Amino acid sequence: MKIVVIGDIVVPCDLLVEAAKTLDDAAEVVAIEWPCASRQEFQHRSQNLEKNGPEAEPVPDEVYEAVADADVLLTHFCPVPASVVEAGKNLKLIGTCRGGMEHVDVAAATARNIPVIHCIRNAEATSDFAIGLMYAETRNIGRAHAALKQGEWRKEYVNSGYTTSMCEMTLGVVGLGHIGKLVAKKGAGLGMKRVIAYDPFVTQEQVDEIGLPVTMVGEEELFSTADVISLHLRLTPDTAKCINERLLGLMKPTAYLINTSRAGVVDKDALVKALQEKKIGGCALDVFWEEPVPADDPILALDNVTITPHNAGNVVDALPKSPLLLARKIREYWDTGKSDMVVNLKQLS
Repeated sequence: MKIVVIGDIVVPCDLLVEAAKTLDDAAEVVAIEWPCASRQEFQHRSQNLEKNGPEAEPVPDEVYEAVADADVLLTHFCPVPASVVEAGKNLKLIGTCRGGMEHVDVAAATARNIPVIHCIRNAEATSDFAIGLMYAETRNIGRAHAALKQGEWRKEYVNSGYTTSMCEMTLGVVGLGHIGKLVAKKGAGLGMKRVIAYDPFVTQEQVDEIGLPVTMVGEEELFSTADVISLHLRLTPDTAKCINERLLGLMKPTAYLINTSRAGVVDKDALVKALQEKKIGGCALDVFWEEPVPADDPILALDNVTITPHNAGNVVDALPKSPLLLARKIREYWDTGKSDMVVNLKQLS
């Protein structure tokens, strides 16, 4: 077996090589670096890929040569456009040690019947953070802290008329993937009044089989019923701006929106309008339409928003452990033929 790994300044090649060897210790492993001079450059290039897809950034020339006779391609953030997929005539699997798939042309791989597998390296951390944002926004923790640092003993807030405890709230989870399931489980564990979810690809029977205390409902019922709505959607052409004026308009004026997934799933103009006009109770955001957030962004002027700088998945062990986590998911897939981490599994013949 030949395995090509592409590391970068964030997930270096040696970690990917180590992971590749756990798949087959006799494999020929070829390591290539996706060059970035600094973490700032890496951030700029990765954001370009997230916004514009796998053709947005160049691929090192040596990738095309190395992948020509490779069986497996493993990467972190180096793009895998259609041209790389086509160059890999013997490819049997493409893996990436992150959750987002914006840098991989999944359609091109699917057309070649190549499984594309990823791993949710920071699922626990992100789900923890989402719960933390719920507390921060509904109980004004961030606003109280900021005011006190400025010498203000603040006791009144936009939501003072309807502030209540979590056990009085219904949690609505949109997107019941790995992170969404964890948020639902943790919400139930906190004693929230009810946990409901909407995901067109998940049935009540599937939820019941794994013992998750969640009631599956329709999209409109979730937005009109939930007191806290937590978004856990992958950004795709189908989900771009799907949280729009219509859905926001269904929310209670006392309900909160939490987003730790991707900013692009929300119609920004519609959200800003809803917040400005107090059509919803508030919002907590860890992801933004432009990062870093520009100084003149209208979000910054709102008093019913809690904001954090894309920190939800930032824990010290997530990145270094991600290649081994990916390798474990690959082995599970090879052993069983099943995996919820193979993003195109249903399309493979």
